[in-house]
Amino acid sequence: MQIRPILAALRRHKAGTVLIALQIALTLAIVCNALFIIHERLANMSEASGVDEANVFVIKNQWAGDRSTQQIDAQVRSDVLALRQLPGVRDAAPASGYPLKGGGWDNFVTMTPDQVKPTTDSSVYGSDEHLLDALGLRLIAGRNFRPDEVVVMGTQQVVIPPVVIVSKALADRLFPDGSALGKSFYAMSATPTTIIGIVDELHRPGVNQWNRPYAGQSLIWPLRPDDARGIYYIVRAKPGRLAAAMREAPKALYAQDRMRIIDPKDGLLSFARVRSRVYDRDRGMAILMGIVSMVLLAITAAGIVGLTSFWVGQRRKQIGVRRALGATRGDILNYFLTENLLIGLGGVFVGTVLAIGINLWMVARFEMARLSLAYVVAGVVALLLLGQGAVLAPALRASRVSPVEATRSA
Repeated sequence: MQIRPILAALRRHKAGTVLIALQIALTLAIVCNALFIIHERLANMSEASGVDEANVFVIKNQWAGDRSTQQIDAQVRSDVLALRQLPGVRDAAPASGYPLKGGGWDNFVTMTPDQVKPTTDSSVYGSDEHLLDALGLRLIAGRNFRPDEVVVMGTQQVVIPPVVIVSKALADRLFPDGSALGKSFYAMSATPTTIIGIVDELHRPGVNQWNRPYAGQSLIWPLRPDDARGIYYIVRAKPGRLAAAMREAPKALYAQDRMRIIDPKDGLLSFARVRSRVYDRDRGMAILMGIVSMVLLAITAAGIVGLTSFWVGQRRKQIGVRRALGATRGDILNYFLTENLLIGLGGVFVGTVLAIGINLWMVARFEMARLSLAYVVAGVVALLLLGQGAVLAPALRASRVSPVEATRSA
């Protein structure tokens, strides 16, 4: 088929051609970035926490009235003992925070005490020797803390513990050759801390964008939290006993001491609920981007159908003449498909530039990742296929126009 007649026809319909091409370009730019954002959000939502999420729940405990560190420590010991004795509970531990959301703090990590630029960043959890089992973490190397290694943290951390358990992600970052066990590092202190254990996965307590370069880099120090402002109790129920354990745990704590506050709304959460809350924004963003993409694709397809149908109505005489001169139905069909493909190619070219430009702007402004070219290629193919599918119905109607009918419609 000759391309020149098609280009000449498009030049005579500049407004419609440019309108559809720009619509395709804008749709491609938005859809590519939307799909990229959806993928990122879904990847965030599927990140492993390392926790036995089906059986773990968290209690946020706050104290009523002023108490000394010694009084808080005695109460914490009494509380966790009461929790561990519940029939539906496998283990329980006090903690300064927990994965995905809740407490904890961050520390820069260095390999030498006088190192100016940190090697990396790590989230820090303080707890006792029961935390690994309470969270359901998998120890893949080394050992757990011994009871005699656990010290009281109090309101402020004073001494860096000499031993630490780290996540595999942090171990690999600090010692890429796999020799982390038994090695030491510095957490912004002149006191070294030695790795005695490595857990497979341990998510950070935050899921914000700033944490992305340090995903999974966490450590646990044997610091029993005895903060007068409140602490977290991590409780792991026996399989199938989660609901019962969650009902009994607050009762057991109040039986130990009623001078405490456990918020009925946020103070007692299953880990499944924690994950749901943490990723509410990601889930909402993914749904919104999906709806926007579907609407834009539908509008673009409708625009192509409408404009092609309009052109077919205008060209009935031209179609009839071509049919009278020997053009087959297939020739007419190919004409409109090729014409639409040329418009689509122009649109996706502009759209590719727009998609990359929008992504670069978002990278600079919102610290997002760079758009993979795979999304652009997939978007280009999808828009071209959508365009060809949308033009097929009016093109088939054009191919069915008889020469006699077309000449009489002059």
